[in-house]
Amino acid sequence: MGGSGYRSISGSAGLVAKFLVFFCLAQLGLSVLVNEEPLVLNYHNGPLLTSKPNLDVHLIWYGKFSAVQRSILGDFVESLGAGAPLPSVFSWWKTTEGYKDLSNEVPAPTKTHTRLGKQKLDEAYSLGKSLKRTDIGTLVLRTVSSGALPVDDNAVYLLLTSQDVIVERFCMGSCGSHASIVVGKTALPYAWVGNSESQCPGQCAWPFHQPLYGPQSPPLLPPNGDVGIDGMIINVATVLAGAVTNPFNSGYFQGQSSAPLEAVSACPGIYGTGAYPGFPGNLLVDNTTGASYNAHGVKGRMFLLPAIWNPATRSCKTLV
Repeated sequence: MGGSGYRSISGSAGLVAKFLVFFCLAQLGLSVLVNEEPLVLNYHNGPLLTSKPNLDVHLIWYGKFSAVQRSILGDFVESLGAGAPLPSVFSWWKTTEGYKDLSNEVPAPTKTHTRLGKQKLDEAYSLGKSLKRTDIGTLVLRTVSSGALPVDDNAVYLLLTSQDVIVERFCMGSCGSHASIVVGKTALPYAWVGNSESQCPGQCAWPFHQPLYGPQSPPLLPPNGDVGIDGMIINVATVLAGAVTNPFNSGYFQGQSSAPLEAVSACPGIYGTGAYPGFPGNLLVDNTTGASYNAHGVKGRMFLLPAIWNPATRSCKTLV
């Protein structure tokens, strides 16, 4: 497998770290108001996804997903490139237009729109129900090489694993990741997110489940009625933003390239204004279902999206 290696996305790991600092300061009787350094994601002079007018997100479904689950997640990907009432998924995604490369270009999603690409079902668990990290790249490579998905250097190949699939280091500080493979002479960005509902919802589906650590406030109701899928959407948003703004580990990030903080992972645990450890922030609530959300999508869908770093303000941007 070629490419730049994995960038793991830790669901509530950053939130847990912030809570522990908060807790320790409180125990010492010190003020918990800490003046943090400005958050800056440095640009490392590498390519962004800017070579073509459209960005396709191709989906590989590994394991058993219901038709309803696939439609929810597919609608989210469509919402990245389609208008909806504000606050919208599309307006959240357009924040990436501030991430410019050496030619002052912006990522493809903002040139025209992001599109839901082709989809491939692997309901037979072709590599079994226990995967190593290297198997993720292998599955993407096999799918592309077989012709089931096109070779497209301005696309992201998103592999989604069902809740009965164990992935190496899943739930152990990682809810998803992105990397790249080389097919011929073409480097292809890809990403992976797992369904954590039966394995670690407290880590990877918060705030729709009580967190593993920290304040145990009641979980929020998921906007699409599925803790696993609504949790996956949070992590899909995270890895896609990372894949667009840091596709080959030479784009925008802070820290070490082996464990970088990227567009969304730099803003852990923040979903609305007033967020603090254990509290996702002030959100919108659907009057009918009581579910919490902060973004509208296509077909009347509602979603909860994490904060994203805004280069213009050098701060974490929320929709509400």
